[in-house]
Amino acid sequence: MICFQKIAERRILEAIREGAFDDLPGAGQPLELEDDSHVPEDLRIAYKILKNAGYVPKEVALRKEIAQAEDLLAGMQDTKAKYHQLKRLNFLIMKLNTMRKTHTGLEKTQHYEKKLVERFGS
Repeated sequence: MICFQKIAERRILEAIREGAFDDLPGAGQPLELEDDSHVPEDLRIAYKILKNAGYVPKEVALRKEIAQAEDLLAGMQDTKAKYHQLKRLNFLIMKLNTMRKTHTGLEKTQHYEKKLVERFGS
């Protein structure tokens, strides 16, 4: 094993002297390291391969869609359009909550109660 390490290091040093690494893309730029500490160690390689292939898990895509719907809802002025967007947002949240088989206390809350209080409270 040590023999292979010495051979590899010798070849790397030769390549450096020959300039094989001089024109690599991103040379001189800081590395963009991803924080994958939340992913179990045995799944990190598989997740990285899937991410590089352009695959996003359904739950992640749905969370992104929910965030976009919330941002859109915050900027709306028309009451009718807000109502339709709120219905869509609550549907997406319900879909996310049914995808995960977790305790109901950990589910993402829908926006009905707060919006109803705002509407009828004023």
